Amino acid sequence: MKQRTLAQSVQATGVGLHSGERVLLTLHPAAENSGIVFRRTDLAGEQNRPIKLVPELINDTRLSSTIVTEDGVRVGTIEHLMSALAAYGIDNVLIELNAPEIPIMDGSSLPFLYLLQDAGIVDQKAEKRFLRILKPVEVQEPGKWVRFTPYDGFKVSLTINFDHPVFNRSNPTFEIDFAGASYVEEIARARTFGFMQEVEMMRAHGLGLGGNLSNAVVIDDNDVLNPEGLRYPDEFVRHKILDAVGDLYVIGAPIIGAFEGHKSGHAINNALLRAILADPESYEWVTFPHNQNLPAAFHALPAAA
Repeated sequence: MKQRTLAQSVQATGVGLHSGERVLLTLHPAAENSGIVFRRTDLAGEQNRPIKLVPELINDTRLSSTIVTEDGVRVGTIEHLMSALAAYGIDNVLIELNAPEIPIMDGSSLPFLYLLQDAGIVDQKAEKRFLRILKPVEVQEPGKWVRFTPYDGFKVSLTINFDHPVFNRSNPTFEIDFAGASYVEEIARARTFGFMQEVEMMRAHGLGLGGNLSNAVVIDDNDVLNPEGLRYPDEFVRHKILDAVGDLYVIGAPIIGAFEGHKSGHAINNALLRAILADPESYEWVTFPHNQNLPAAFHALPAAA
């Protein structure tokens, strides 16, 4: 299988969920082996340099996955865009934005999938790299855990746990094996969510300034406040899977393995990536020159032009 990039540049505008700032987002085609690269066009000098994404750059995980460089350059809330890039198997792209945060759009990854469709996807000459898990790797924190285990494909199983009437009405666990299920149909529409009292607290701390009922599911003491209700009966746990797919793609390549988690989040997902990379015996880089050898989970990647 070959590496992929965009056929042409494409733009979108929106607001940052936490900053509340208006953002112009531009995605550009990029050369083979260049990876996923961000650039803040509103900054000058050294802070204007391209930032190649690696797990070690995710240095702020308060409510999102945020790049923070040694120079203090921030690119916030990247996980939904990263999830869309993973779904379409994009290896090389230059992402430019004129604000400190990726726009939240509708709170899901679906608008970013539409953006990628508008740009078009093309195969490149270099072989696509995959990271294959060779042995179990687990990270635990009080009350939560995540792990990768060897598996000939890619599947995700997550459980959430909130003591709230809304969550008690939906299934707290969801598993998806991408060999037999569609990311677009099962995951992409799930929106980010938060509690009304948390929204008020976040705004007091300068976060959540761009959040509203058009880009997040908001929950009060008893119910969902959005007049249209939920997009899936178990939208909450599906969104956690959407986030996890994006958080894991920070490694810059598809992962061949099974990911499981209990009360996972951005910080612990990133810690798992770092734990894998810190143990060379836990993984290997592989390519598939002949597509018939490709795990079935990756056969479902949308075809390039």
